[in-house]
Amino acid sequence: MTPAVHPVILSGGTGTRLWPLSRTLRPKQLLQLTSERSMLQETVARVCGDWFAPPTILCNDEHRFLIAEQLRDLDCQPRALVLEPIGRNTAPAATVAALLLAETDPQAVMLLLPSDHRIGDVPSFHQAVRTAVAAAEQGALVTFGIPASSPEIGYGYIRRGQPVDGVPGCFRIDRFIEKPDLETARTYVGNPDYAWNSGMFVFRVDAFIDEVRRLAPDMLKLCKAALAEAVADSDFLRLASGPFTAIEGESIDYAVMEHTQKGAIVPAEMEWNDVGSWSALWDISAHDAAGNVIMGDALSLDATNCYIRADGNLVAALGIDNLIVIATDDCVLVAAKDRAQDVKKIVEAVERAGRSEHYVHRRVFRPWGWYRLINAGDRFQVKEILVNPGQRLSCQMHHHRAEHWVVVSGTALVNKGNENFYLTEDQSTYIPHATRHSLENPGKIALRMIEVQSGGYLGEDDIVRFDDIYGRAPAIAGK
Repeated sequence: MTPAVHPVILSGGTGTRLWPLSRTLRPKQLLQLTSERSMLQETVARVCGDWFAPPTILCNDEHRFLIAEQLRDLDCQPRALVLEPIGRNTAPAATVAALLLAETDPQAVMLLLPSDHRIGDVPSFHQAVRTAVAAAEQGALVTFGIPASSPEIGYGYIRRGQPVDGVPGCFRIDRFIEKPDLETARTYVGNPDYAWNSGMFVFRVDAFIDEVRRLAPDMLKLCKAALAEAVADSDFLRLASGPFTAIEGESIDYAVMEHTQKGAIVPAEMEWNDVGSWSALWDISAHDAAGNVIMGDALSLDATNCYIRADGNLVAALGIDNLIVIATDDCVLVAAKDRAQDVKKIVEAVERAGRSEHYVHRRVFRPWGWYRLINAGDRFQVKEILVNPGQRLSCQMHHHRAEHWVVVSGTALVNKGNENFYLTEDQSTYIPHATRHSLENPGKIALRMIEVQSGGYLGEDDIVRFDDIYGRAPAIAGK
């Protein structure tokens, strides 16, 4: 297909409705929820092929190394990994991506995709993209409409208008409809004039920039400044914080699509689901004879129509109906299935209580691997650490804590003060406080260690970095 389609994938969300599995530092798009690949990886895999250009990813700064690693697992070299200093919704992200593509091809055709949607019928998705590209070549700003199969009140809807000349299967947008009440939503089911708003778009970047210039000139000016002042950081492009933070965040629908005269819609049945809640995951998952979805280390007796997921300890369910039960190694959520959309209220309550479970898992991912909190008490905590082959922690020092390292498997190259030495399985070393040190895995297999920290202050912000291969020096919080 000519021209090549340039996928732009937005990965800035936090997925609070899928807590406690989805958290700020590891949101739903980076989780394996619907397959053995993460939702981001599934999205990228859908747009690989001869007529797709390498994808551009816009993401949260805190997720950059996780996303880079997931792309490497797919053997995908992105066109760019663009880091947003703060989330500002989809309109600024789309505008930055369009400006970036326009630097090399002002007429590039851009396919804008969320990273956290499921599409079960990929061939139908590809056919819809082909139709949308034909309309975009005529200057249309195209979205995809999903035929309403149920009266969803959590979705926005689009009413289609007249057909687009010369593009079979594409229609002008008559109007956007905000989330309707249940009675109104029922009238849309099976009506070909109405469709769910999928949040996916195709347009030529010059046509989109022209509309942003007309409808949101202040946003365009700030996006241009954020891109002009962006800094290349290793494999990433870091947008300038000042102008980007000054943007008043809006969705692409509110900022552009609801006001443009160029809007078009391609209705497409592609087994789409935005996976916006645990009940949505129940809908698209395989059920047992009692209507349950059971994942992980879980048992059920006389349970019906439940979604039960155990990510750690054994979960046993007895005599329950229409419940969501999610257990991680540090949290348990029990909710009525019809209240799944309200899980975000629990997350807000956790945050207000000054807790950390909304933000981070016990297993914390880092560019070199991960660590997991095993136990903590007065003046001590114990962590499991995994360092990937060839990776190295920063050279650092702690003012308030000492560390004792025990190698479980693999080989560690340790720098401690003026010493350099190797540790292998069952060997250990002690790192006194205020001692410069570093840790590297020089081997071909993962290095697993147990770290015991002791001292008067054990916060992750007690760190002084001297050098770091991931560009994190000078000192920031965390290993």
